[in-house]
Amino acid sequence: MNVEAALAERVGPLAGRLHTGRSRNDQVATDLRLWTRRSIDDLDAALVDFERALVVLAERDGSAVLPGTTHIQPAQPVLFAHHLLAYVEMAERDRGRLSDARARLNVSPLGAGALAGAGYPLDREATAAELGFNGVTANSLDAVSDRDFAIETMAAIALGMVHLSRLAEEVTWWSNPRFGFVRTADAFSTGSSMMPNKKNPDPAELVRGRAARVIGELTGALTLLKGLPLAYQRDLQDGVGQLFDAVEVFETSLLVMAGLVETLTVDAGRMRAAAGEGYTTATAVADALVRRGIPFRVAHHTVGSLVAQAEAAGLGLDEIPDGMVEQAIGASDDPTAARPCHQSLGLGDELRSAASIDGALASCDVIGGTAPHRVGAALAAARARLDQG
Repeated sequence: MNVEAALAERVGPLAGRLHTGRSRNDQVATDLRLWTRRSIDDLDAALVDFERALVVLAERDGSAVLPGTTHIQPAQPVLFAHHLLAYVEMAERDRGRLSDARARLNVSPLGAGALAGAGYPLDREATAAELGFNGVTANSLDAVSDRDFAIETMAAIALGMVHLSRLAEEVTWWSNPRFGFVRTADAFSTGSSMMPNKKNPDPAELVRGRAARVIGELTGALTLLKGLPLAYQRDLQDGVGQLFDAVEVFETSLLVMAGLVETLTVDAGRMRAAAGEGYTTATAVADALVRRGIPFRVAHHTVGSLVAQAEAAGLGLDEIPDGMVEQAIGASDDPTAARPCHQSLGLGDELRSAASIDGALASCDVIGGTAPHRVGAALAAARARLDQG
């Protein structure tokens, strides 16, 4: 209406024709789709930059070995690059969800009028094409009251923020001196107002907190919609600010996390030392027995016995003597199955090799596994995808 008033100052009463067949309802719905479409494109670019930061770090320090955990307990060693590429996969899914939302929102409500359509033979397809839409909405009531596209976009953003929050949580732990796996750059840290020794990863903590903020905004928007009848209701106005804020928070959080990741200093020695704690290579030892023909459940029990003996003796699994191996095999629940393995030459050497960190890494040689050449191929594919845009 301000545009119409400004135009009237220039061309006079002719400006009154501008609103023919239009309503604020279909115009607002159109504008919000245009804004959301542009915002999704900006978020996609920010996600690509975040992925690129992860890939650069993986290329630089990805050969470091991280103690992979389940239940926050030592589980199996994984390459640091493998861990980082997991977040690349998450970011790619975030891009896919935003792309899906963009495809569904990219239809024009213009010409739907207030709720029943226009009383003039408007060429809706022509205006849709000029605005870059792929088509027009099929129902005028739905066109002015639909905010599914905003909810879909916010849902994709909320999940993206959850992904960033998970990485932020890990960085806060990794940078704790008790772990000492990484050190955040001064530009992405703050000190304490009281304690001179502190170096806090505050940007990561703020990203973690803002994930909750975006989740709350998504919940609020869903709650706003759940009681609205057709068609346009003024309540919808209150959902716009939630969408605007969610987009801004996600975009700025991506920028912060990309910068934090790019400037991390990695202590590969501390990582590798931690990766060897907690008998994390035990699964690889059990797998070595399985490759000898032992049923996995028997192998699992046998290696459990080996771990107990090694722990009592203060040894690593890669240090166990042949006698300890023979004792564990002999005590197997299935001695018939174990005997061929026991009589095979070089079993002790084979198990000690499997129990090394490098041996354990190499054994996970499947698509998506942490074997170095598998991770190298995945990293090269991620780099090629980013370079191709």
